[in-house]
Order: sequence, then structure tokens, then C-alpha cells
Amino acid sequence: MKPHSLSARRIGLLMFSLCAFGLMTSASMPADSKFAVEPVVEKKLKELPPGPLFWRLENFPTLAQAQSAAGPTSLAAEVAGKVWLFTLGPKDGSTPGGTKVVEIGPLPPISASEYLLRVNRAGGAPGAKSAIHTHPGPEAFYVLAGKLGQRTPHGVTYAEAGTTMTGHGANTPMEVFSAGTTDLDELAIFVVDANQPFSSPASLD
Repeated sequence: MKPHSLSARRIGLLMFSLCAFGLMTSASMPADSKFAVEPVVEKKLKELPPGPLFWRLENFPTLAQAQSAAGPTSLAAEVAGKVWLFTLGPKDGSTPGGTKVVEIGPLPPISASEYLLRVNRAGGAPGAKSAIHTHPGPEAFYVLAGKLGQRTPHGVTYAEAGTTMTGHGANTPMEVFSAGTTDLDELAIFVVDANQPFSSPASLD
């Protein structure tokens, strides 16, 4: 019985040591650097306004007011504790009752039989990055917090909190990542071909 109890004790000590080591290593390792994407709002259109197009971002006191003021190319949503109206249209436009935050554009041109307007909220811890992908239309960004990076065949570009970035044309391979020292929180705003997959895997050399 004595050898058996000694063996059991050794096994118990070994398991305790392994558990303690696991707790120590998990505590010292960085959090999972996942790039999270959350759809916010979207709509489909048959036609776009003529001429060069810009995304206009405005804040409203309430979501009901933003929805009431929304035009055919507008999306209203509450994000990050604020009410937003995202409107696709010509430069220097305005919406009664709204406070303009920024305009993003001009956007690369797009032509389709039907369009999808969409706003996503995305981001992650420093170093988090998306899979390499494409969209069937241009993407624009507004950075709420942190620093945004985007890698494409055209190079790498960055945008700080409170600034914007205009993406490239349809089907451009891209990787989006959190480039700063604090968590990235950004709005990704799209006008794409509604009859194609919203996102497709791609590669970057």
C-alpha cells in the first residue's frame, strides 16, 4: 500500500504543478487578437445619386429624429453612444437637424443593377487584423478610437482617431488591422454591388 500511496501523491503534485504552470502562462500571454466585425445597418437601392459621391456622417439628438430626416440614400443607427446618419450623396450636403461630423470621399465609382449600402463596426486589440478579402464596391472608414491600418496592393495607409480613410475600388484585396497602442474602434461604410457576395477571400503578395 505504501508504494501505491507514494505514487498517487507524486501524481497529485505533478497535476498541481501543471495546473499552476498553465495559470501562470495564461496570465502572462496576451489576449486573443481577434479582429471583430459587427453589422450595424444596411439597405438596398436601385439607383445612386449622379456625380462624385461622398459619405456624409452626421449626429442627431435621437434615433427617431435621424430616421425621420433620412433620405433614400441614408442609413440611421445608434453606435458608440451616439446617433448617426450616414448619407451617400454629393459633396457639401447637409441634413436639417443634424450636426455634420465629417465627409468621406470622393468614392471610387461603382456601377451595378442594385446596390447595398451598409455600415459595420469593427476593430480589436493592437495587432488584431482581418482576413485578406475583397468587396464588390468601395469601402470608407471613420475611426472612433485607436489607429486603423489598411494594406492593399497600393501600399499601407493609416488613419488616427477622429479621421477618415477612403478605400479603393471594387475587388481590391485588402487587410485591415489595429495599428495603434490602444484598441481600434472604427466604422466601415460600404456601397457595393448587392448581387455579388459582400466579402470574398483574397490574397496579397
